[in-house]
Amino acid sequence: MNTTHTYQVKGMHCASCASNIERTVKKIIGVENISVNIGTENAKITFDAKITSPKMINQHLEPLGYSLMVPKTEAMGTTTIAHAGHLELNQSKSEKLAEIAVMKKGVFGALPIAGISIFIMIWEIFGRYQLVTPMSLTIYEFFHHLLPIFATYIFITIGKPYLLGVYRFFRYGSANMDSLIGLGTLVAFIYSFIVSAFEEVLAPYLSAQYNFYDVTIVVITFIALGKYLEAKSKLKTGDAIEKLLGLQAKTALVISDGKEIEIKIEAVILGDLIVVKPGQKIPVDGVVVDGFSYVDESMITGEPVPVEKTINAQVVAGTINTTGTFNFRATKVGSKTLLSHIIKMVEEAQGSKAPIQALADKISAVFVPTVLVIAIISFGFWMYFGLPVFGFPKALSFALTSFVGILVIACPCALGLATPTAIIVGVGKGAKEGILVKDAATLETLHKANVVVVDKTGTITKGKPTITKVQVLGDKNEQEIIGILATLESKSEHPIAQAIVKHAKENNIAVTTPSNFEIIKGKGLRGTIDGVEYFVGNLKIISDLNLSYNTHSLEQETKQGKTPVLLANKNGLLGIVFVADPIKPEAIETVKALHKLKKKVVMLTGDNKNTAQYIAKIVGIDQVFAEVLPEDKLNIIKDLQAKGNIVVMVGDGINDAPALAQADVGVAMGTGADVAIESAGITLLGGDISKLVKAVKLSKMTMNGIKQNLFWAFIYNIIGIPLAGGAFYPLFGWLLSPVFAGFAMAISSVSVVSNSLRIKAMKL
Repeated sequence: MNTTHTYQVKGMHCASCASNIERTVKKIIGVENISVNIGTENAKITFDAKITSPKMINQHLEPLGYSLMVPKTEAMGTTTIAHAGHLELNQSKSEKLAEIAVMKKGVFGALPIAGISIFIMIWEIFGRYQLVTPMSLTIYEFFHHLLPIFATYIFITIGKPYLLGVYRFFRYGSANMDSLIGLGTLVAFIYSFIVSAFEEVLAPYLSAQYNFYDVTIVVITFIALGKYLEAKSKLKTGDAIEKLLGLQAKTALVISDGKEIEIKIEAVILGDLIVVKPGQKIPVDGVVVDGFSYVDESMITGEPVPVEKTINAQVVAGTINTTGTFNFRATKVGSKTLLSHIIKMVEEAQGSKAPIQALADKISAVFVPTVLVIAIISFGFWMYFGLPVFGFPKALSFALTSFVGILVIACPCALGLATPTAIIVGVGKGAKEGILVKDAATLETLHKANVVVVDKTGTITKGKPTITKVQVLGDKNEQEIIGILATLESKSEHPIAQAIVKHAKENNIAVTTPSNFEIIKGKGLRGTIDGVEYFVGNLKIISDLNLSYNTHSLEQETKQGKTPVLLANKNGLLGIVFVADPIKPEAIETVKALHKLKKKVVMLTGDNKNTAQYIAKIVGIDQVFAEVLPEDKLNIIKDLQAKGNIVVMVGDGINDAPALAQADVGVAMGTGADVAIESAGITLLGGDISKLVKAVKLSKMTMNGIKQNLFWAFIYNIIGIPLAGGAFYPLFGWLLSPVFAGFAMAISSVSVVSNSLRIKAMKL
C-alpha cells in the first residue's frame, strides 16, 4: 500500500538539484511519485513501504550529494502532530542554523582575501589607463606568487562543494549549479597554474599576464556570500510555520480528583477537565463548562478584539486567555485540534507548486547541460575566429573568459526560487490574517475569478437566526407547535434548527425524541411523535403533500427577510414559524469591495425567494438563485463556468461541499473549532466574509511577486549568458569579466528571495 511522506532534503542548492532528485527517485522501484520544492527544500514522496524506504532512497541520493532527513518523530506514534511538528521544526532549523554558521565562517574568512584580489585587479586596470602609478615589478612578483596560494586556500575552505559538483558530474552524470561553478573556476585555476608554473617554457605561446587566480578567488567568494545571504533570507520566508507551532502550549493544568495537575500537552486525552488562568495559552480545543473570560484569538483568526467566553462556548488551542479563569472540557486533542489542522494545511500549501511554475521547472531540468553546451560552443567560437585576429594568447584568454563567465553567470537558482519563495511568504501571510490556503494552485486562480457565488446563511447572514413570529393554523397551540418543531429539528445541525431548539429550551418547552426520523434532502424533515407523522420544512415539502396555504400572508413576511419554517401532517398545515437571520455588518462593505475588484456577486441559497431577494437588495448582490436544492447549486456553478466564468464559491464547507468542489475556487467560512478545513481551497477563519476581499488581494499580490521574480530571472539569464559569452563584443567591445558574472549570479538569487519577502510588509 502506498504512503506519502514529506522529508527535508539536505544538500539541495538550486532548481537543477530539484530536477536531479526527482529524476533519480522516480527510477527507484516502489516510488510512485515525487515532488521537490526548492523553496522549502522538501520532497513529497509517495512510495510503497513494503518495497522501498527512506533509507533505500538515500542510498541512491547520497552519491549525488543529497539525502532525506528522516524526522526523529516518525516513530513517535503517540506524539501529537503539533508537538511532533515542533520537534521536527527544531531539528530542521537547528541543522539549517548550523549549516548557515559554517557558511558564515567560511565566507567571512574568504572576504579579506577576495578584497585583496579585487584591490589588485582595480590597481592593474587603473594602471593601464594611467589613472594610478602602474604596479612595480617587485609588487607584481609578490602578488604573482601570493594569488595561487590564496586561490588554493579558497578552494580548500569554501570551494569544496563546487569541486564535488565537478566530480559528481563526471562520475555520475549529475550536474547542477555547483557543477557549473566548479567546472568554470577549476578550469580557470588549472590554466592559471599551468601558465605560472611553466612560465618560461610556455612564454613563446602563452603569457603569464593572462591568468585567472583572481577570478577563482572572487567568483567563489561572491557566490558563497550569495548562498549565505540567500540561506538567511529563505529562513525568514518560513517563519509563519514557526510562529504557528510556537502557539502550541507545552503543558496543561488538568483537574483530577479535585486537584490541579500540570501534565505535558501530549498526555491530554478527550474529556479531560482543564483549567485556564489569565495569561495562559489554551492547550487543546474544548467547550467551557465553568467560569467566564475573554480570549485573544488573533493568532488564529487575525481578529484583534478578544472574544467573550461563557459556559458552552468553544475554545481553540493556541489562543490566549486574557482576564478571568475558566474550566473547559477537552473535545479535540493532538492532531485533531484546529491549530494542528492549520499547521498541516499551511505546510502543505507552502510545499505545493503553482501551475505558473511549470515553465520554470521545465527550463531548470535542462538548464545545466544547455549552459554547458553554450559555454563549450562559445569557447570554440573565440578560438576559431579570435585566433587570426588577436593571436593565440589573447584568443585563448578571451575564450577562457567567455567559457568561465557563462558557467558562472548562468543560474537556475533565480528561476527555481521565483515561485516557491513567493508562495511560502504569501501562504504564511494569509495564515496570520486568518486566511488558510490549501494549495498554490488555488492562490494562483483566486484573483482571476470574475464571479463570486455566496451562500446566504452563515456567509452573508450571521447564521444565528432567531424566531420572530409563530403563526398557528391548525388545532395546536403555539407551545405545541414549537415543541413538535424542536423535537424534529433537534436531529438537525442547520442554524435554523438550532434556533428553534434554543427557543424551546429558553421557554421551558419539552423536547422529546422522534421515531422514524428522516431528512428529506433540500426540503426538510419528517418524523413520528406519539404515533403521528409530522413534516417540517420549506414550501417544497408542503407542495409534495398537496396541502394549501395562504400565499399572501406568507409573502408579506418573507418580503421582510424572514424565513418560513412550516409544520404539517398529512391532513393539513398546522403552523408556520418565521425566523430572521441578521445580516453580517461586514457583508455590505465586502460586496462593495468585490465590485471595486470587478467581481460579480451571486447569491445561491435554498431559502425562500422573497427572503433571499430582500437580503440581496440590502447587501447589493447582483443576482439571486433561491429555493435551490444542493444538486441545483452544483448545476448552477457548472452553468456559470460553461459561460466562460471563473467562479469562486463561498459556503459553510459542509452543506455546500458539491458546489465548493465544482467551483474553480471553493471558500469555506470557518467558525470555531469545528471548521471543515479540508472541504475547500481556502478557509476564512472566524467566518468573517471581509477576509474574502483580503484573500483576493493576497492572491493578486503573490502572483504579481511571482511574475516579477520570473521576469527578472528570465531577463537575467537571457541578457547575462550572451553578455558573458561575448555576443556584444563585436558591437560595443563588451566582454563580461567572470568576477562581475559571479557577483551578478550571487545577487540574482538574493534579489528574488528579497522581492518575495516584500509581500510580508504589504497591506491587504
